Amino acid sequence: MSAHQLVLILDFGSQYTQLIARRIRELGVYCEIHPCTLAPRSFDNIVGIVLSGGPSSVYDHDAPPFDDGWLRAGVPVLGICYGMQLLTHRQGGQVRPVGAREYGPADVEVSGGALFAGLTGSLPVWMSHADQVAEMPPGFVVVAATETCPIAAFENATARQFGIQFHPEVTHTRDGVRMLANFVTGVCGARGDWSMAGFVAEQVERIRTQVGDGEVICALSGGVDSSVTAAILQVALGSRLHCIFVDNGLLRKGERESVRAEFGDFDLTVVEATERFLTALSGVSEPERKRKIIGEVFIRIFEEEARRYSGAQWLAQGTLYPDVIESISFRGPSATIKSHHNVGGLPPDMKMTLIEPLRELFKDEVRQLGRELGLSEGRISRQPFPGPGLAVRCLGDLTPQRLHTLREADAIVQEELEPLQLGLWQGFAVLLPVKSVGVMGDNRTYEEVCAIRCVHSTDGMTASVADVPMSALTRIANRIINEVRGINRVVYDVSTKPPATIEWE
Repeated sequence: MSAHQLVLILDFGSQYTQLIARRIRELGVYCEIHPCTLAPRSFDNIVGIVLSGGPSSVYDHDAPPFDDGWLRAGVPVLGICYGMQLLTHRQGGQVRPVGAREYGPADVEVSGGALFAGLTGSLPVWMSHADQVAEMPPGFVVVAATETCPIAAFENATARQFGIQFHPEVTHTRDGVRMLANFVTGVCGARGDWSMAGFVAEQVERIRTQVGDGEVICALSGGVDSSVTAAILQVALGSRLHCIFVDNGLLRKGERESVRAEFGDFDLTVVEATERFLTALSGVSEPERKRKIIGEVFIRIFEEEARRYSGAQWLAQGTLYPDVIESISFRGPSATIKSHHNVGGLPPDMKMTLIEPLRELFKDEVRQLGRELGLSEGRISRQPFPGPGLAVRCLGDLTPQRLHTLREADAIVQEELEPLQLGLWQGFAVLLPVKSVGVMGDNRTYEEVCAIRCVHSTDGMTASVADVPMSALTRIANRIINEVRGINRVVYDVSTKPPATIEWE
């Protein structure tokens, strides 16, 4: 991606860092997230630097390391939250704890500055901090304040350094994208040369260079990510692409038949592996172990299938940027949220080399890419389905009977939600290893609980609870209890992400 102008994001552990990247890319500007430990080096194409937020205090003995050389790189710098405090601390200002941690909405009064070009008066923003700037470094001036934070934003126009205590990247900050645009296009002068149309050409060239004359196995599940991966590989490799669909017994109802019908024009092999997966998962209830076991069994199957194609050494999969972010703490102090089966769950001794053309993209970018490649809107707009499948929606032990129960309940959820056209990111059923007492036909029952999860999102990194009509939820619950053996109670999950994740495991 070196041909593109680059905004470099140095991450100090904020769970919002990936949102900064998304917002900047939405402006048509390419950006990359790197750990805050990255040593200053030459980036011929760099036009600006963003210092992210983070959970630490600049005075902590184990505060994230940072090389001040980045502040002398000769390009504009924007510090967000912790990043603003770091700019202050490293350049002669003072940072102090606030009386109580400020987390939530606030109104900021704007008094000028390049970041707020075109914005005036009082603006709603989202605060999340325990420290704040008490005394600015030399050369800086205040450009925004709140009732409790008198230095909510500052700038040094000469040095082209800017700091904001709130988070412009989250939707709660109403004009946050405008502020980021003022920095990226206004201050940094980025021309906006990042697009999915250009990405296709670049990736096709990269894939051909990477693979040479080799054969590639593609893990095709039928979901958005693997479908787009297969489509771009087909453009690059043609007949040297071999798609493998594995029925692991953890699929939704009718999934195998649907994939076979929709991808009939591909070189597609369907592998029946239900018994193999369920045997490996027998007695395993801990979610991280589930993911790692599933990841390893998938790889072993792909290695076996590769032998049928002149020993193909390449395995393509639809890994996305959020998968990497949540699976691996590659960004210095960031926490590992969960190990995705196709990232943190991969066995260390796998014999194939990965090819992941979507690894730099967020989900909304993948959907744009699918449109560029001519995939159907039905395929592109499909709800995400986790790689480990129902294994992370069937909490506790995975038995054929429990998986069947969940599969039937989920089919009812899908059938009832579809005509409502709620624009959901995801809507699905979860089977809980919790039993409750019920009454059916004058008899006592003691059966498991089914949870319904429906959320809105754009990239899967944050999610809000969908306002599903109570009449619909009641209808879904009645159908599940009456039609699916083993469930006598249905609940609705009203948790946002964060603090919860979308999937239950």
